[in-house]
Amino acid sequence: MAKRIQFARTGGSEVLELVDVTPAEPGPGEVRVANRAVGLNFIDIYFRTGLYPAPSLPSGLGTEGAGVVDAVGEGVTHLKPGDRVAYAQGPLGAYAELHTLPAAKVVVLPEGIDFETAAASMLKGLTVQYLMRQTHRLEAGETILWHAAAGGVGSIACQWARALGVRLIGTVSSPEKAALAEKNGAWATIDYTKEDVVERVRELTDGAMCDVVYDSVGKDTWETSLDCLKPRSLMVSFGNASGAVEGVNLGILNQKGSLFTTRPSLNGYADTRERLEAMAAELFEMLESGKVTVDISSRYPLAEAGKAQDALQGRQTTGSTILLP
Repeated sequence: MAKRIQFARTGGSEVLELVDVTPAEPGPGEVRVANRAVGLNFIDIYFRTGLYPAPSLPSGLGTEGAGVVDAVGEGVTHLKPGDRVAYAQGPLGAYAELHTLPAAKVVVLPEGIDFETAAASMLKGLTVQYLMRQTHRLEAGETILWHAAAGGVGSIACQWARALGVRLIGTVSSPEKAALAEKNGAWATIDYTKEDVVERVRELTDGAMCDVVYDSVGKDTWETSLDCLKPRSLMVSFGNASGAVEGVNLGILNQKGSLFTTRPSLNGYADTRERLEAMAAELFEMLESGKVTVDISSRYPLAEAGKAQDALQGRQTTGSTILLP
């Protein structure tokens, strides 16, 4: 038997329960990972609340973790029991001591990266990789706006932008978060609780505005984000922290300067083992070189997953949060 967090109905954090389950044996093309650390992400809350429907109920939760291969299924040749590995995709169920998932979604973890760092950075780091290197391949000298710059994804983005020579303007909600974002490499910060984001971007850029806006907040910031862009530039909506963007009139993109917009996802970019491994290799290089470091601000026992999610949803966290099985 092994412990896992599951939910039998959608709702608040109270629907999460710690249960004993018989771990699934890996089938053809699958591996079972004994987790050493598990990543906590906003997408987990989307599944718990029903914004994203789980395939069935009761359901496990979480898609990110790091640990040791416990068993491999038929046909798996690139992994073996005892390998140090990490993952950020696959079926729900990472909030567990043991997790079975497709071997194609699992990558070997370099010896120089510990399990906690991997669990705290795989989904967030791969997200930054595809956003900054694929959705739009950022070049030195470009100016971007990044909402929630002191969060887990934002903290990595600030460092990666600095390494690329990109001027990242980060939105934050407090002086403490502004200081953290600037320490991580933000070129400038805007406290959206006190400042007009669009006007401040205009001041910071001498009226030129931004080449790209990266928005994980969603509904509350959609129009603000569009107003921060140069003509013919790109709006990247990659999250729904305030709710989904709905009812968009495409004509607004014309009115605001022939803008482009996209709604990407990790699964849309890391859709093959080869692409995933290439993306992970770039992330691991950034981590091993020290250009990106991961701030693990909070650690919770697996049994306190609900408490951890409440802290994340209540914007009480900075950096990354992990669960320890």
